Amino acid sequence: MNSKARDGEGRTRPITIGFRVTREQGAEIDEAVALSGLTKQDYITRKLTDRSVEVVPNSRVQRALSRQMARVYRELRRLERASEMGDDLRGAVALLAEVFAGLGEEVGPADTELEAASIVEMERA
Repeated sequence: MNSKARDGEGRTRPITIGFRVTREQGAEIDEAVALSGLTKQDYITRKLTDRSVEVVPNSRVQRALSRQMARVYRELRRLERASEMGDDLRGAVALLAEVFAGLGEEVGPADTELEAASIVEMERA
């Protein structure tokens, strides 16, 4: 009996590709995969073949977004100046912004924008 690995569309996938990454790169890839809702194989294949990765909203993606946003929020609260933001945090913020924008959610003004508008209104009064 011939048991070949088949994908969801019934195609065989006889080629195996493997590579090594640092722990940090692995964590970054795992975050991106979790936020996409795709399998790691599908995510990496789409990225390497230059096809778009569309977020598949589901409860797993929502939990991954919540965890990642909480981590970023804690880190941002810790910072006193934006210049203290490291490359890993900048990357996480950029990835979250991209995923969030892809979900089509309406984003309201930032707290600082609301405060500035309130100050302007008080000055007019």
